[in-house]
Amino acid sequence: MIENVLTRLNIAVLNDMQKASLKAINAGNDVVLIAPTGSGKTLAFLLPLVSALKLDVKGVQALIVVPSRELALQIEQVFKQMGTPFKVNSCYGGHSVKTEKNNLAHAPAVLIGTPGRIAYHLEHQNFDESFIRTLILDEFDKSLEFGFENDMSYIIGSLLSLQQRILTSATKMEEITSFVKVSRPIEIDFSKNTENKPDLKLKKITAAAADKLDILFKLLSKIGGENTLVFCNHRETVDRISDLLFEHGLEHDVFHGGMEQFDREKALLKFRNRSHRVLITTDLAARGLDIPEVEHVVHYQLPYTEDAYVHRNGRTARMHAKGTAYVILTDEEHYKYLPDHIEEEILNEQYKLPEVSQWVTLYIANGRKDKINKIDIVGLFLQKGGLQKEDLGLIEVKDTSSYVAVKRGKIERLFKILQGEKIKGKKLKMEIAS
Repeated sequence: MIENVLTRLNIAVLNDMQKASLKAINAGNDVVLIAPTGSGKTLAFLLPLVSALKLDVKGVQALIVVPSRELALQIEQVFKQMGTPFKVNSCYGGHSVKTEKNNLAHAPAVLIGTPGRIAYHLEHQNFDESFIRTLILDEFDKSLEFGFENDMSYIIGSLLSLQQRILTSATKMEEITSFVKVSRPIEIDFSKNTENKPDLKLKKITAAAADKLDILFKLLSKIGGENTLVFCNHRETVDRISDLLFEHGLEHDVFHGGMEQFDREKALLKFRNRSHRVLITTDLAARGLDIPEVEHVVHYQLPYTEDAYVHRNGRTARMHAKGTAYVILTDEEHYKYLPDHIEEEILNEQYKLPEVSQWVTLYIANGRKDKINKIDIVGLFLQKGGLQKEDLGLIEVKDTSSYVAVKRGKIERLFKILQGEKIKGKKLKMEIAS
């Protein structure tokens, strides 16, 4: 089965960390996996998990607990891409409880969720936990950081049939809290693995505090049309930067914990498909999210800890790729974790405003619940919409909606041609995602 999965995912060979994880987990041991962001931890635990699932068991066999809804959705997406015969569902705050209860009525083999929502479903007996043999605590240290200790303790105490516990983290933990009840775990530590060390160039810009916003705008203009994450320590700073960029006409999006879940998901989606190439964010986007091909990270404000700094930089230069991290510092700021000598980025010109992205995201009010998949959308847009393959970008199909990246120059004609068309027997409702 693993060979088939790797073929579907277009992966030729597993890395050393994934091979070590596969061996340890398949042996039935409790496992603590420590590896950098972007090194492939999700696949490292999903591959052996799939091998252990049984088709004749009609209940939840494995539970994956994660610190954020975005990470839950990402793991669910990867699992579905693997093309196994097993059902998967995710549960998280902000999602319809009624929808989740309906999904759990026909129990998935794998359930993914945030601690609070999983604890809720356990407490209300919305699924039978007695079949669960495997528990995966992904980004375990982050869940503790977010204050989920009581929920996780309740969850683990409720799982009486557990046979294996798998913990993952991007950084080494000093100790594992007792309520997890791991038994002689095998530790797989690739945190200092040079094979996966990113090729990251570090640059700094020194600016007076009052000039930082203008410096940021100038830097983003110089960077131009490459995917860039701008990190701040507070959501208020994110919003303040966003206001300035809007005033200057620089397209971007924002992502932080004060936003509605729908808006957060949409912001990540448009960043993934390159409709927007700049994302202003808090540390919420530093770990566990599916954000590929980020060429630049900008630290508008540096984090308080070295771990947070490392995780931010881990969003770029992933898995042997190259990337650049910029730090914007005042003369008064000094951080022990920064190297003594950092190359200075020179911003001494008036740079042109970056051109708008060639991609636009279309929202379609139909999704998986309407039996729609990517092939249906591709067929409609190419055969009836008159688009060529290169006019279509990333397509993401959700439960009740779909999002399609389309070349900007093709949008107006596409709307005219597809007016009144149907998809899977339902009227096509389509608009530009704002």
